[in-house]
Amino acid sequence: MAFNKPRWLLKENKGVFFFSKKKYVFFFTKKHYNEVRMYKIIYKKQLNPEICLLEIEAKDLAIAAKAGQFIVLRIDEQGERFPLTLYDFDREKGTITIVCQAIGVSTKKLCALNVGENILDIAGPLGHATKVENIGKVICIGGGVGTAETYPIAKAMNEKGNDVTVIIGARNKDLVICEKEIKEFCDNVHITTDNGSYGRKGFVTDVLKELLEKNTYDLVFAIGPLIMMKMVSEMTRPKKIKTLVSLNSIMIDGTGMCGGCRVQYDGKTKFTCVDGPEFDGHLVDFEDVMRRNGRYKDKETKAMENYGHKCKIGL
Repeated sequence: MAFNKPRWLLKENKGVFFFSKKKYVFFFTKKHYNEVRMYKIIYKKQLNPEICLLEIEAKDLAIAAKAGQFIVLRIDEQGERFPLTLYDFDREKGTITIVCQAIGVSTKKLCALNVGENILDIAGPLGHATKVENIGKVICIGGGVGTAETYPIAKAMNEKGNDVTVIIGARNKDLVICEKEIKEFCDNVHITTDNGSYGRKGFVTDVLKELLEKNTYDLVFAIGPLIMMKMVSEMTRPKKIKTLVSLNSIMIDGTGMCGGCRVQYDGKTKFTCVDGPEFDGHLVDFEDVMRRNGRYKDKETKAMENYGHKCKIGL
């Protein structure tokens, strides 16, 4: 059954479900509508005060998903479309797992959902999967919520027989995620926090610098804040170590049509959604990406100010 722009004619759990284009009226309760929507949350875990993990029923996506790919989702009819990298997937259960940091209106709404509730739309899996092969010594770096995106790639690299080292970075101890899961398959795990509350005080680049001075590596993979990925790429450039970064450009449709996620790459225009999300960090114009990502900061700030506001005159 295909739903098109549902409208509730009566409030709360009583009422008629109306489809304007079809000119049909269906009698559904909101509870019934939730039950027939596709993407139900079956498991939720709060990793820390800012970040949650959600396992979602999505059979077709789970069958096709690979490490490094992402989805574009929309929580409800009024919601915006935004991308999230796949954290994990279970083909037998028919589920995908995502990790989300509640930093804006849409991500806060997503993290506020509970088990049994539903997500309206999910498109995916999108983007090119990580090329996983046995290449030797690999360093995977995750900064902040980017650690969740690093996890499936590091795991896949390990399963291919690579010697994998993982560096996890966070602002403080409470924001360190995926440590236990990564240590299940990786013995070489380094943790840094900005304030020194856990692991080593400092940044992921401090550990990376020491590792590069002591050993030779075949690949460095970095996912996290743009400035972190830029610094990692500049650190590996003199040693000519292949360095891949996963970009988090502003994205709308996820199919290359809107052009919102375009980046300057090796002097050419590329699109994160169809050409990425992984790129050679030595060829990315990070300054351009950071400028574009900051273009809507004012609107994001205003949206957060209005988030949760309720009209006091009954409208």
